[in-house]
Amino acid sequence: MDIIVIGAILFICMILMLTSGVWVALTLTGVSIIGLSMIGNDSIGLLLGTSSWSAMTSWSLTALPLFIWMGEILFRTRLSQDLFEGLAPILSKLPGKLLHVNILSCGIFAAVSGSSAATAATIGRMTLPELKKRGYDDFMAIGTLAGSGTLGLLIPPSIILIVYGVSAEVSIARLFLAGALPGLVLIVMFMGYTIIWSLVKGKSAGKSESIEQTAPEPEYSFKDKLLALKKLIPIIILIGGVLGSIYQGVATPTEAAAIGVAGSILLSALLGSFSFKGLIDSIEGAVKNSCMLGLILIGAHFLTLAMGFIGIPNALAQWIASLGLTPIELIIYLTVFFVIMGCFLDGISVIVLTTSVVLPMVTQANIDLIWFGIFLVLVVEMSQITPPVGFNLFVIQALTGKNILYIAKAALPFFFMIGSAIVLITAYPSLALYLPGLMSS
Repeated sequence: MDIIVIGAILFICMILMLTSGVWVALTLTGVSIIGLSMIGNDSIGLLLGTSSWSAMTSWSLTALPLFIWMGEILFRTRLSQDLFEGLAPILSKLPGKLLHVNILSCGIFAAVSGSSAATAATIGRMTLPELKKRGYDDFMAIGTLAGSGTLGLLIPPSIILIVYGVSAEVSIARLFLAGALPGLVLIVMFMGYTIIWSLVKGKSAGKSESIEQTAPEPEYSFKDKLLALKKLIPIIILIGGVLGSIYQGVATPTEAAAIGVAGSILLSALLGSFSFKGLIDSIEGAVKNSCMLGLILIGAHFLTLAMGFIGIPNALAQWIASLGLTPIELIIYLTVFFVIMGCFLDGISVIVLTTSVVLPMVTQANIDLIWFGIFLVLVVEMSQITPPVGFNLFVIQALTGKNILYIAKAALPFFFMIGSAIVLITAYPSLALYLPGLMSS
């Protein structure tokens, strides 16, 4: 049977299974079995067993449950409250004031949680009621949270970067470092937009202060700001311990994750929110999430193997080569493709479903796989705030009760800013490759 026909049948089977509610892991495995059966391969059981074993015995993968556990522990602390109380006095003079707390709190929490949904939920639970109480513009408060919540995917330690690293067989430590500068660029872009928005709104309203502030703000002295900094010290030490140990070559990502777990338990105790029940709940949450991701990775590994036997990746790579596309043209097409995929699937599913087919094209075009990982995560960030399945939209809808289209509209400027970041890393690849290059040297 022709490869094009097989590919079309498998694609239809995958869409039907996903839309009928079949788990992503079972969909991947099912499509693999159908594909191998169509080419007459009678060693399906053996291939599934060997691919499952090789998928789950990768040493790099051991960092995944540890970082998930670290995020689960911190999710149950009063860290978000300390971030708010620590950042509010420092940012009180910037146009936009406490709206910047949304952005920076998400950036800092992302550096210890590794999860976009956990970042948006944890920070939003603390900041949105406080911003509403102080009279801030609801539309902008939701927009800054929706956009900044996606930073959990990019700023290391990122769970989705670990999944990509295992799928693409590239260094997770280098991926973590590659995500740092683009993450900082996004934070600066978000804060810059918030400042401009606040100044424009304030000016158009004929007020000396920004329109989003209708309630009086407390005045903070220099001493208050110094005292507020004390609340940020523990989390900064934890971030430095995890990321610094990787950058200095002192620890592998797995060892850094273990440092992060120990540090998060200690931080939980220092914040006075440690309890035996909380510890058990965090372990339970980490086990559930790790098992879910483990099953998806097994299915993805088996699909990659099946695609190789069928010959679809090689056929696609040859087809792309015959088109004579430049790397920039390929990136444009892939951006559109991934944004559309992200409208219907969560970020991790997008990566595990497509890497077996897309990576041969990327390799054929001589695109750096570390750079491509950061590009892919940025596109997935865009999809996190795109209806109908943008996961961050659902998280914020649960927090606010607002219509999902209202939240998507509030997040739209941040969608375009993430798109601008993709243009930036495409024009200046060193934004993503500079730090990994230092590590290599």
